Formats: sequence, C-alpha cells, structure tokens
Amino acid sequence: MSRLQDRIHHLKSHVRGASLGLAAGAALIAGIGAATPALAQDNTITAVMHSGLRVLDPIITTAHITRNHGYMVYDVLVAVDENFAPQPQMADWTISDDNLTYTFTLRDGLKFHDGAPVTAADAVASLQRWGKRDSGGQLIFDVTESLEATDDKTIVWKLKSAFPALLDTVGKQSAVPPFIMPERVASGSADEAITDYTGSGPFVFVADEYQPGVSVTYRKFEDYVPRDGAASWMAGGKNVKVDEVKWVTMPDAQTAINALMSGEIDYIEQVQIDLLPLLEASEDITVETRDDLGYQTIGRMNFKHPPFDNVKIRQAAQMALSQEAVLATLIGNPDYYKVCGAIFGCGTPLGDESGSDTLTSGGDIEGAKKLLEEAGYDGTPIVLMQPTDVVSLTAQPVVAAQAMREAGFNVDMQAMDWQTLVTRRASQAKPAEGGWNIFFTNWMVPEINSPLISPMLNGRGDAAWFGWPEDEKIEELRAAFITADTPEKQKEVAVDIQKHTLDNVLYVPLGQYVMPQARTNKLTGMIPSPVPVFWNIEKAD
Repeated sequence: MSRLQDRIHHLKSHVRGASLGLAAGAALIAGIGAATPALAQDNTITAVMHSGLRVLDPIITTAHITRNHGYMVYDVLVAVDENFAPQPQMADWTISDDNLTYTFTLRDGLKFHDGAPVTAADAVASLQRWGKRDSGGQLIFDVTESLEATDDKTIVWKLKSAFPALLDTVGKQSAVPPFIMPERVASGSADEAITDYTGSGPFVFVADEYQPGVSVTYRKFEDYVPRDGAASWMAGGKNVKVDEVKWVTMPDAQTAINALMSGEIDYIEQVQIDLLPLLEASEDITVETRDDLGYQTIGRMNFKHPPFDNVKIRQAAQMALSQEAVLATLIGNPDYYKVCGAIFGCGTPLGDESGSDTLTSGGDIEGAKKLLEEAGYDGTPIVLMQPTDVVSLTAQPVVAAQAMREAGFNVDMQAMDWQTLVTRRASQAKPAEGGWNIFFTNWMVPEINSPLISPMLNGRGDAAWFGWPEDEKIEELRAAFITADTPEKQKEVAVDIQKHTLDNVLYVPLGQYVMPQARTNKLTGMIPSPVPVFWNIEKAD
C-alpha cells in the first residue's frame, strides 16, 4: 500500500466514525421522528435534501439548499434550458441593433402569492438587489447606463458598452439566479436578509409549518400561470402536479435510505456512494444522476486575516493538498469522481489544468513545509470550519486538516452543521472572535464554468464572495474575457485566469464528482436538471 493509499484508508475510517457519531447525535437533536410522517402522504412529495434549510434569502447566499428553496418560491425573467440556451420565462425580450438596449416584456397572468400582479417595477428592484451581490451581476451593472420600468409590463435595460453574455448571466440557473420579488422586499438592503417571503413562483412557502433546519413545506400556488411549452431545466412550463412538497432533515444517511425503502419518504437528493447497493437492489427505487458534469469541490481561504493574507502561506496550504486523497475519501468509488485541476471544470470549453500539478499528483507535503518556513509562518491557528451533517461535505475538512498539520500548520478544526457554517462564513470577524480561516464547499460545474459567473473569481474585496480577496489582476482578466470576441481569444484569457487563480490561490479546486439521487418509482416526470426541481412531477397512488 502506497503512502497516499494508506492516508486515504486512515482518513476514510476517521470520516466514517466521526460522521456516524455526529449524525446520530444530530438526529436526536433534530427530532427526525417528529419531522417525518409514518408514510409519505398521497399527492405530497416528502424529500430529504442535502441539508436542512435555515437561510431563506436566495440572494444573500450561494448555498445550494437556499437556491433550491428560491426556485420553489420565486420565478425568473430568463431561464436556461437543457442546451444551456437562455429562454423567456417571466418575460420575452428584444435587443437593439447596437446591442446596447434590452427591452423585456412581462407575460400576462403573473402574480405574487399575495394576489398582487408582478410588475416591471418589481423586476427592476429585484435585478438591482441581485446586481449588488452576484459576481456576474456586478459586471453587468459596471456597464449599465440605466435600468427602468417604462410601464407596468416593460423593463428597459440600457448599457454603456456591449455585454454579449447578458442573457446567459441573467438566465443562469445557479449562484445566484435573479429571483423576482415584490418591490417592497427587493428594495431593501442587499446586505440584510429579507423577512417577507412573498414569492412569484409555482409554490408557496408555508411559514407556519417551517422548522428551521428540520422541515419546510411548500404548497402549490393555485394562481400560478405556467409558461407554454415543455419543461426543460429551468425553462418552459412549470406545471405543478402535486398538492405539497415537504423537505425533512435526516443527517444520518442510513436512516434516510431506510425511510425511502419503507415508503416514509419519496426522494433523497444525495445518496452516500457506499450505501448505493442497498437501493440498487430494490425494484421500487430508481437511482440516477442528474447531470454528467456533476460538482467541483473546493477550498476557500480568508484573505482578510492572518495567516492567509500572505500569498506564500496560501500556496503552502494548497501544495499540501491532494485531490486524490480528498475524492477517494469523500466518494470512494472512482466511477463517481475525477481528478481535475481545471478551475472551469474538465469537459467544459474553458477547461485547462495549468498550474495544478501538485493538486493532481498527490500533493507535496515536503514542498509545503519548505514554503511555509520561507513564508515565516508563526503558528497562528487555522480555524477550519467542519460541517458534519452533509454527505458531500464531511470528508474534505478531515483530509485537509491532516495534510495541513503534516505540513506544519496549527489547525483548529471546529465542528458545526452546514447551515451554521453558511451563516458564519459571512462574518468578517477575526478567526479568534467568531470568524474563520478556511472552509470547503461544492459547486455545480455549470455555475463555475465561466469567469463571468464563477463567484470565486471576484476580486472586489468586501464586494467579493466569502473570503473577500482584493485582486485587481483578476478583475482585469475578467474584463478582457468580456471583450474577447472569439472562442479562441476567450480560451486564451481563460488559461491566464486559470494560472493566476492557482498562483494566487483565489481558491483550491479539489476535483470533480457526481452524487446520485434516489426516488420512489411512484414519482414520474422528474426533470433531469442539475438543480433539483419539483414541478412536472406526478406521484402515483
């Protein structure tokens, strides 16, 4: 057995033991039994999602569970279909001959859940709030001359210079979609969470049944008017064919699988790979993956506080890490993961692996030790946040902590549930005062496959994604990508961004993987979208 294989075996045992103990405790705390019905109700879909839901504002966070919640409750002006092509959703559009003016016209019948009509003023306020938070939105508003509602149904967006990817950016399916909210809600601060959850989408959030982190209920919005046409990813007709959808939290993977097989629940968003055989043997369960590209798992450091405000120390941490060790511990079965050093994802047009040699070849502990010594690291504790309740996030912190300790870092790994981490990562406090130094998360490849949409390639300091790097060079490169007028020129810029990102450690790409989902065969019509959605699904008796 090689040294790397020995490390992986040890790490798997560590993660499995920690996960079982922590999950068992979390199950008791969360009151799983109280949250789950004896049997899933007729015409109600009961689902176990990858995480409990605590953050309800889908604009202030990139957390996938909150994005999933956003698609239940809100609609969007433009949506991408299964071919990654932007399609009209709430609005149609025209573009002026000089490509500087986009005119959107809302379709008939749009209503909010309180019965009020959706107006252009609502859309403008929603777009403006989104533009203050989203990486791609910030780029569009950099070149925006004006955005206004000229009447109740018409939005006119005028640019100072062309932005060819405007529709793709406004229509992107994740991180972060510009969900349409009432003007009274969207006109509030982009830095403070909303408290009014009146939506524009196909489901109503049932506030009086919401138990943060435990369960959430969505009821069919009877007055929602679907767009004509077949559903295709986020586009087309969002026809709701059930009365309710309930998300319940089950931190223990075995408990969730038992519940699915016994009919207590209908759906599991993420299935732990080593438990797949239990489900694959059942004739009543379908196990499938939603997309081929899957996810990229990553590490993100805090640039505001020592020691990761020092680029050499960031480089040392990156040098210590091994994608194979992370992926083998996280997933186990190599059929479901891929070592890949491309920040834009392998298998994508912009994918390039320049500068990722240590990550993809098993890490370099000795090189990391030497670089850490050269950087003058003084033993400052590294606060590493460790989520314990999400199948796809339990391994990365354990693997990283061991590698960094071997390289000479003083690692303080602090356990918490994922929603606590999602809240804490927004804090800019010093690590010793409730802040943090490093955490790990996952992105769908389609939400990081371009510098225009990847949240981690934002170098605008406090206006950037959590970690807050100030990096003029990455902003210059993103601007160059916007003006590149051929795919070849875009790829050249993308390679420069790849090199700059890894050299400056804007984040650490740790490889790609797919995570299967499982559903009862009573559910039919589920759209094979990277984002799990609950319209179009029928449930048999």
